[in-house]
Amino acid sequence: MQKKKINKPKQIIGRIERVDFPELGIKDIYAKIDTGAYSNTLHCRDIQVKENKLYFKVLDPGHPIFSQKEHCFADFKQKKIKNSFGEVEKRYLIKTNIKIAGRLIKSIISLSDRGTMRYPVLIGRKSLRNKFVVDVSLKN
Repeated sequence: MQKKKINKPKQIIGRIERVDFPELGIKDIYAKIDTGAYSNTLHCRDIQVKENKLYFKVLDPGHPIFSQKEHCFADFKQKKIKNSFGEVEKRYLIKTNIKIAGRLIKSIISLSDRGTMRYPVLIGRKSLRNKFVVDVSLKN
């Protein structure tokens, strides 16, 4: 006899949500929820590898929650990712938690310069799958 899988109810979120990155000390930052994107992206600058460790700063000095704090990850990867303009670029990936609508999710985040974009964080369908339903008429 097969066990019946019990599905948790999916939470409804909007096209724009405030999210937290607890391990990076970032709270209440706007994110674009993008079901057309596969993965997640966080706006970072000064991204560099030194002695097999990845160093970066989150956001820009003009952003209200910017700090000069440099983050360091020993566990990271590099991957070719197609950006929103269809161009392939090499990006660094880290594993960290994201808190979306009160729910903590383990996720892989690519680090990219999103300084010209409206939102510093993009949440793609890989993190949303089987957890959330997106109502595009909602924000937050």
